[in-house]
Amino acid sequence: MYANTYKMNLISEFVKTRRKQAGLTQDEFAEKAGVALTVIRKIEQGKENLSLSKVNQVLHMFGHVLGPINEKYATSNSEIQ
Repeated sequence: MYANTYKMNLISEFVKTRRKQAGLTQDEFAEKAGVALTVIRKIEQGKENLSLSKVNQVLHMFGHVLGPINEKYATSNSEIQ
């Protein structure tokens, strides 16, 4: 469970940081990403029960997607890009 929480926190911080850098409110960003405001809120809160397709739809706004990566690589390179 800890690993999942850690990974969701990375995604949460990534999305929140990038959204703020873009100067968008959660509502504005949800509209641009084509998702419900609740999706953005859940991602930024680090919730674990999210639709992967919705998360990818949000990450796509920054040119990113979720995908399988080696866990060693993920934990050693966990900076927000």
